[in-house]
Order: sequence, then structure tokens, then C-alpha cells
Amino acid sequence: MKVGVVLMLEGDAAAGPTYREVRSLAVQAEEAGFDSIWIYDHLLFRNEESTKGQWECFTFLAALAEVTQCVELGTLVACTAFRNPAMLAKIAVTLDEVSDGRFTLGIGAGWNKTEFRAFGLPYDHRVDRFEEALQIIVPLLRAGRVDFAGHYAAARDCEMVPPGPRGGSMPLLIGASGPRMLRLAAQYADNLNTGFDIEDPEQKERRAIEAACVAVGRDPATLPISIPFWAAFPDLGEIPPHMHDSVYRTPEELAAKLQAHDRAGLDHLMFDFRPNSAASLARLSEALRLFRGTTAA
Repeated sequence: MKVGVVLMLEGDAAAGPTYREVRSLAVQAEEAGFDSIWIYDHLLFRNEESTKGQWECFTFLAALAEVTQCVELGTLVACTAFRNPAMLAKIAVTLDEVSDGRFTLGIGAGWNKTEFRAFGLPYDHRVDRFEEALQIIVPLLRAGRVDFAGHYAAARDCEMVPPGPRGGSMPLLIGASGPRMLRLAAQYADNLNTGFDIEDPEQKERRAIEAACVAVGRDPATLPISIPFWAAFPDLGEIPPHMHDSVYRTPEELAAKLQAHDRAGLDHLMFDFRPNSAASLARLSEALRLFRGTTAA
């Protein structure tokens, strides 16, 4: 099982993480042997008390591609409504070139209505729009050409020139959970990123994924599954309220979780860790070392 980390770009009106801080974490993650680095694609979060946002993800990923050498890079996940679909494919192929073939384009339909409204983006018919975006993105990534005109998006006689370092083999990850999104992932994705409770005795998520694959004529064994995994360390700093049930005190606890997910047959786990700091990453790195020592044995 591959193990990656999510690096946070989120800040408020007072300050956000600097590029130098994020760069330092990326180098630390690569040196520790993590397989991948992921960045969320968000624009704005707002509640009654405060407003938060984050730096634009592709700009940071291009810079991180230059400062790293081997670690995979990806979006978890880029919202197809934020950018013209053909331009999104162009950005992805360009980033794959900059990273020397280390980029995975992760995409989804988006969910946070606040940022759609704030940036003047349509929130209606999100899955319909996402499906049309796929009709443009997938042919451009796979065949280098598309001619499509839908209700929401169009790319007429569009070509991907130059084709990028991997031609038509750059991986596409789709973040999905509902039945229709799972079906689209089964049809188009090289990797599915989804919520997955390995301790559920009924294995509802796994059965839903298998059903989606069967519905489109795909062998479920050919669809790798990745999951985001929260890990919070309150002894190392402030953690967000939604992670209070995801507290870990020792690397051994985390290594055991990695072993359990590996035994469950998952292909890739991405740690969303807080605080997003060097000390937290060091604890994750020790868990990774313990996990790899166990699997090697």
C-alpha cells in the first residue's frame, strides 16, 4: 500500500502558510520516504466567526515539482467547476511535464457552496457538469484530442499539443462517494478516492464500488482504491474541531492503522495531519518506518 501526505495551504486574513514552509514539509516528506504529496483544491471557507481560504493548488504543485525529485504529486481533488475543463487538462499535462511524469490529476465535482458563490461559479447540476467535464478531460488526457459540445461545456476540435511526458498514460483519480459519482469513477478513473470504513462488517462502501464497476462492465479488481485519513496530534499544536475524534498519540498507533488498511486491500492512504507541521510529519514518518518494517518482514 502506498502512503502519502496532504500539505495544507489554508490560512485566514491574518496569515497563511508561506511557500517556504510548505516547501520545507514537502522536502521532509520526500526524505522520509512517503510515496506521494497531495494538495486540496479550495478557494474559500466561511462561517459566522471567520473566513479562511487557501493558496491556488496548481501554482504550489508546480513549485513543489521543482524542489522534489521522486515523490508523486497530486490534487485531492481539483474541482472541475473551478476551471474550464480543457484548460484543466492542459494545466495537468503541463504539470506532468514539470514534474517529469510524477503528477496525478485528482478531480471531483466540488461541494462547498460558499466558495462557488464567492468566486461567481455555478453550483447547480454539479454532477451533470462534472460528467460533461469528463467528456473533455478524459479524451484529451488519453487520446490527445476531443471534439465535444454539451449543455455546460464545450471543446471543439481541441488537441493536447505537446502531449506531455507520458502521452496518454497520466493517471486520473476521481473523488467520489454517491452512486452516480462512483459509476463515473468506475467508468473513467485510474484510481478512486473515497471514504472507506474497513471495520464495517457489512462493507457497504466496498459493495457500492463493486456494484458501480459491474454496472459499467469493469472488473472491480482493476480499480485501485485510495482513502484520505485524518491524524491529529493535539500535544503538538492546535487541531480543528472536526478532527477531535482522530487523535493519535504514538507512531505505533498509526503504524497499526496502516497495517489494518493494507490488510483490507486498500491501495493508497493519504494522511491529512494536523497540525501540518514538521513535528507532526516526523511522527508520521516514524509510523511509516514501522509499517514498512512490518510489511517487509
